[in-house]
Amino acid sequence: MQVYQLCLHENAPMPPVPTDRERELESAELGEFFIPDLCEPRPVFVMVLLAQLLVMVYTLASSDLPQYNWDLLASCSLFVQWVVLVSALLLCQSRKPFSRLSLPVSSVFSLCLIVAVTAATSLLALELFPRLAGETDNAWWTLRNLLIALVIGGIVLRYFYLQQQLRIQEKLELEARLDSLRARIRPHFLFNTLNSIASLIVSRPDSAEQAIEDLAELFRVSLKESREGTTVADEMRLCELYLGIEQLRLGERLQVQWQVAEEARDAPMPSLILQPLVENAVYHGISRLPEGGLIRVSVNRRGSSILAVLDNPMPAGVVESAGNHMALANVEQRLLVTYGSSAGLKVIPGEGTFTVELTYSPEQGL
Repeated sequence: MQVYQLCLHENAPMPPVPTDRERELESAELGEFFIPDLCEPRPVFVMVLLAQLLVMVYTLASSDLPQYNWDLLASCSLFVQWVVLVSALLLCQSRKPFSRLSLPVSSVFSLCLIVAVTAATSLLALELFPRLAGETDNAWWTLRNLLIALVIGGIVLRYFYLQQQLRIQEKLELEARLDSLRARIRPHFLFNTLNSIASLIVSRPDSAEQAIEDLAELFRVSLKESREGTTVADEMRLCELYLGIEQLRLGERLQVQWQVAEEARDAPMPSLILQPLVENAVYHGISRLPEGGLIRVSVNRRGSSILAVLDNPMPAGVVESAGNHMALANVEQRLLVTYGSSAGLKVIPGEGTFTVELTYSPEQGL
């Protein structure tokens, strides 16, 4: 709908980026903790992989290539991976109580936990393998391990914090952009709609009344709080309201065909994801064709994912506009931030047609 298309087609200024303090407050409000859930397989795998790479770098620096010290690699790998896995387990179990603390306190406690695990592991290793420290005194060997754990642990925690701040900034920027899309009204859309309503007051008063009700509901739905959960059915309703109003202007030139699976109607769908694509189909396709055309919209389930496909005719030889690219980029970015790498948007241009496919897994929502 042109209610929020101004940001898609014009260079409207974006709201100011939140400060660090605002992002921290937002994080607390969302119940997020800067350390990710280390009980999940993916972050644990990444930690194990990075730890093994560090061990390989250390053994390469300590050995001659013709006589590579495989024993050192094995013993260091066993020691380091034990520290990493036990620390990850304890941080996972402590994540909830630590999240109630301030950032500095939770960071100190997390570092203390890592150092404590390293100290316990070092003492146990010396007990089981007395010659593990080599010619180095056991106390100095243990102290060296603690200092290494402190430095590496601090770097890892800082990385986790920066990753969290990046995610929060992306979410806030997208929410601000969405709020801006809701708050801005494209003047010519409102002007055309009011003109269409005025022309119907005398000849078709019932249609004029229905158009006013649709316009009011369209504004109400589009201005709804962005964090409220929405479904495929809600987004369809928003599209239908927009298309109903546009049909006052385009008449029989605008035809729509819906193919929505029943099992997909109650599936979660972010607000203003599908509707901007429908609007682009009208604005860049149907309205530029004297004979009009048919917009096909299908929404189906594919396993645990939702697949939405929108197809519309395009004038021959028309180059895609910057506004269309901005709309598609905005939708794709929101999908990626909300659902991660499992989501995506694919554009399939054809001869006289334009097709957009978007897919996401509701179970992967952040």
